[in-house]
Amino acid sequence: MDWGLKNRLSRIIKSDGKTVMLAVDHGYFLGPTTGLEDAGKTVKPLLSYADALMPTRGIVRTSVDPATDTPIVLRVSGGNSVLEEDLSNEGLTVSMEDAIRLNAAAVAISIYVGSPNQKETLLNLTRLIDKGHRYGIPVLAVTAVGKNMGRDTRYLALSCRIAAELGAHFVKTYYCDGFEKVVKTCPVPLVMAGGKKLPELEALELTYNAIKRGAAGVDMGRNIFQSDAPVAMIQAVRAIVHDNATPQRAYDIYNSIKAASKRGKKSKLKGVTASKQELSKH
Repeated sequence: MDWGLKNRLSRIIKSDGKTVMLAVDHGYFLGPTTGLEDAGKTVKPLLSYADALMPTRGIVRTSVDPATDTPIVLRVSGGNSVLEEDLSNEGLTVSMEDAIRLNAAAVAISIYVGSPNQKETLLNLTRLIDKGHRYGIPVLAVTAVGKNMGRDTRYLALSCRIAAELGAHFVKTYYCDGFEKVVKTCPVPLVMAGGKKLPELEALELTYNAIKRGAAGVDMGRNIFQSDAPVAMIQAVRAIVHDNATPQRAYDIYNSIKAASKRGKKSKLKGVTASKQELSKH
């Protein structure tokens, strides 16, 4: 890797070899996902706790503070929607030049191994990697599974290895039984996808198991921004990824921050009420 590419990747995967990415790119095929109806409102309180943010270019331009130091891993594939039966029908939707204009630290593309559009998504990945090397931009390959594809060790190991063999600089995939084999056979850093919303403790256990079995981090979306306390949840995830906290310790952190936040809101509410009462005297 050239120096610039290494430098960009080091902004995402920190010096401890770990990362907590926040995925907010769901709308490119799901539309206004629950929790992301107002993306700017969702992202703002979480941004400083994320090692990297994974949005679309529309969300970057409309909903992310340009003064942020949080690196952007830009979603650059799309063309499908949840209304299609075959979600693998994707293409490249953003030029590398526009990714550079947005100061992206990396770009992300889905691949659909075993799907009707397998060849096209893999060739899209190789084209993106070629352009990434030209400009020093790392590429994240996302091993998407579509509606009808499995998430077992054999399939995910196959998908991750193919992505790495084609030149992806890091890979995002799902957790599965035998996850350590998926990690061991993938020669580039592997980031775990959060997947569907789980109860908070279960999501923290999932995070712990992935890190324990060799993941370089997580790229969570719904398990953070759909949580009852998103700011508390992302800090609990960070405690596992960066500080080796147990799931129970992380869950205690989550509950503690959540409770403190509620107390803070009540205090502010009391302050407003008192202020109005004081004003009514004059």
